[in-house]
Amino acid sequence: MTQFQVPKGTQDVLPADWRLRFRIFDAARRRFDAAGYGRISTPTFEHTELFHRGVGEATDIVSKETYTFDDRGGRSLTLRPEGTAGVARAFANHGLHREPLPVKLWYSASMFRYEKPQSGRLREHEQLGCELFGSSLPAADAEAMSIQAGIYRDLGLPDVVLHVNSIGSGESRERFRAALVDYLTPFASELDADSQTRLQVNPLRILDSKDPRTREIVAGAPLLPDYLTAEDTEHFDAVCRLLDAAEVAYVRDPLLVRGFDYYTSTVWEFTSSALGAQSAVGAGGRYDALVEAFGGPSTPAVGFGTGVERIVLCLAAMEETENARRFDAYVGVAPDAASGAWTKAFRIASALRERGRAVEIDLAGRSAKGQAKQASKLSVSTRIFIDDLGGRMFLKGDFEGVDLPPDVETAIAHVDAQLVAATV
Repeated sequence: MTQFQVPKGTQDVLPADWRLRFRIFDAARRRFDAAGYGRISTPTFEHTELFHRGVGEATDIVSKETYTFDDRGGRSLTLRPEGTAGVARAFANHGLHREPLPVKLWYSASMFRYEKPQSGRLREHEQLGCELFGSSLPAADAEAMSIQAGIYRDLGLPDVVLHVNSIGSGESRERFRAALVDYLTPFASELDADSQTRLQVNPLRILDSKDPRTREIVAGAPLLPDYLTAEDTEHFDAVCRLLDAAEVAYVRDPLLVRGFDYYTSTVWEFTSSALGAQSAVGAGGRYDALVEAFGGPSTPAVGFGTGVERIVLCLAAMEETENARRFDAYVGVAPDAASGAWTKAFRIASALRERGRAVEIDLAGRSAKGQAKQASKLSVSTRIFIDDLGGRMFLKGDFEGVDLPPDVETAIAHVDAQLVAATV
């Protein structure tokens, strides 16, 4: 019989993996809650035009990487390749601009991109992100970056560096774009194939090329900050001062651009050397024209996205051990015990769980020796072994144990008191 495998670029997330992911989501949720962000969910697929108009026809995502299909009604739909466009569409659809501004939203969802699967970059991947609508202040940019930095700091990610830049307003970018094309055109034949195409449709993305020869050429290119308007420069300098005030370390990176057409002004990217060549952990930026492009009112906005798989890889690079099970107690029953022993064991385990304890109950029918070995593997502080005589409680490293009170409720209180003592 054929054994089916997952499609290329996808994965099964098993229980051991989820324990680490829950830690990531909990860290993010705490940071979002503390800053007043509410959770939003948007559809897994949207009308294809949403991404063409928002993310941009000339971007790699739209031109090469979207999962697009016609439904049975002939409508073109696309699995979301990123989170911002859908959230901005929801903001416009539901008239959220009528709520007190700024409106702060966060999400966690699967994203889909048809590209060569790499470590931490799958065709289906999980992304955390947030969007802030209704503030053009530099403080909004700084808040988003400080939240993102705080999530990484809470998780203890290694060697994280924040790169920041400003790509300016439309006026700034047009002047820079013209200067960049003038500079790169004599080198056109030496650029990598993707950059040769981008020279005509999206030249700023050439700055992000990983091709060695293209990077050599780009090293002598005009710098975007030199083409910013006074207003753009003032905004970016203010963002940097606020990051200093929040004690968020960063480096100014004049070559940093983002892959989506909707970005304006401030852009940023967090990297970690723990990830090797694919060093980006998460990124974000300001996008002041996107809501209006989706039929809403003119609304300044800023936000970020971070790949969960990338964070998992960073933690793994630290030889992270938090994905191991953590139990307070292990409850087992003698294999030949009468049903009353199971009743007592199950009552003890259930009562302890109701009190917030993490309790594993032996459901594999192990021998007394096997139960002791399993409890040792789980590093529990307390093991309870129930037999027809009422049972015994063993503390970590204790081979003798003490008799449990015959009354089950007294036994529960006795075990719980021991667990309290073990945490002091």
